[in-house]
Amino acid sequence: MNKLLPHSEEITRTSASVVSSEVSSLSSNTRKWRIALYSHDTMGLGHKRRNLLITQTLGSSPLQTDILMISGIQDASNLPTPPGVDCLTLPALHKNIDGQYQARKLHLSLQEIITLRSQVILTTIKTFKPDIFIVDNVPRGAVKELDPTLDYLRREGKTLCILGLRDILDEPASVRRDWKRAANEEAIQTYYDQVWVYGDRNIYDLAKEYHLQPKTVAKFRYTGYLDQRSRLKHLDVDSVQAFKSLNLPSERLVLCLMGGGQDGARLAETFAHAELPPQMNGIILTGPFMPREVRQKLHNYAAQRDNLRVLEYLAEPTMLLHQAERVIAMGGYNTTCELLSFGKRSLIIPRVKPRKEQLIRAERLQKLSLIDVLHPNQLTPAALTNWLKLEIKPPQVRNFVDLQGLTRIPQFVDEILMSAHQAPPQAS
Repeated sequence: MNKLLPHSEEITRTSASVVSSEVSSLSSNTRKWRIALYSHDTMGLGHKRRNLLITQTLGSSPLQTDILMISGIQDASNLPTPPGVDCLTLPALHKNIDGQYQARKLHLSLQEIITLRSQVILTTIKTFKPDIFIVDNVPRGAVKELDPTLDYLRREGKTLCILGLRDILDEPASVRRDWKRAANEEAIQTYYDQVWVYGDRNIYDLAKEYHLQPKTVAKFRYTGYLDQRSRLKHLDVDSVQAFKSLNLPSERLVLCLMGGGQDGARLAETFAHAELPPQMNGIILTGPFMPREVRQKLHNYAAQRDNLRVLEYLAEPTMLLHQAERVIAMGGYNTTCELLSFGKRSLIIPRVKPRKEQLIRAERLQKLSLIDVLHPNQLTPAALTNWLKLEIKPPQVRNFVDLQGLTRIPQFVDEILMSAHQAPPQAS
């Protein structure tokens, strides 16, 4: 054992010398702005996809940045990103349809996995030292896992904290109850410098609808919705090839989308039994979280029809959406933004539990004649068949909806950095 010790000490001294040399080399270079984005990613793909699009936009902007995505979904690291962008994947946390949390893969108690995730986030932020920390949708993180990190950042006072909220959270009474219980307004007033709402206040004025306190509302800035057509700018060769390999028919195409697919089984099976108009082909995109037995059942249905295909996952489905004539979908934020961005004739079957967010959004947009809505209680193959037979003009989205979010966000970031610092900090 003692014979190995000198060699071990030599390795330690050599490693320390290499690290010291690397740090010295780094110190001679100008430090880029550092931005970290967090999404808890416990149900579906929406939070990760929203943060990824913001990351792609900032990474491709004139801002000189190093960007770290902190995500609860593994495939966030497999999607195309500009240079200077990386992803840290947290141990996965799952929220079921009733809103209860649990570890998705590990056999850990809820407290154990939250403690693990919380410590990983805190250590990462301490080491990365971001100039801006953007938190998606949950002011204190899933099950308050961000509390230690937010406390640390406020004590240090060197990082500007931004909370990003989707356009609609839930029905007002539920939001007021849940936010009071979680002390979310106190967290916003204590820890956050700004709150960005990724929506159009003319569609839904979040601050007004939820009767938020003036000290909270003072931090609000509405970005507008995020134009999903920008995702086409970030396609890589693999994504393009994956789309080409589908060999899609040239006839009319209708998509059925379930987001992540966790609770989309009923819609997918109903669509599989709907009658499609002549020369129309259907594609069901199940999403990666749809149960395996449901996916197999859908493949069995499709095998009996020559106008129906089932795809389980596409890393970048915007090319598929761009080609579609019509779309039938659940009404998550990102899916709805996609439908508005591409101006698609669409029928939304919104989720109504554990939150009514999708239903509220769908009804607001229906009043503007931008989408059609079918309550899930009325979902039948015949209802879908009848909608597909209707003559519907493409919606005039840009006459009613602000889709400039991805233009404004880099401007907001630039303003924040320039007001807080006159020049990018030097590495030390």
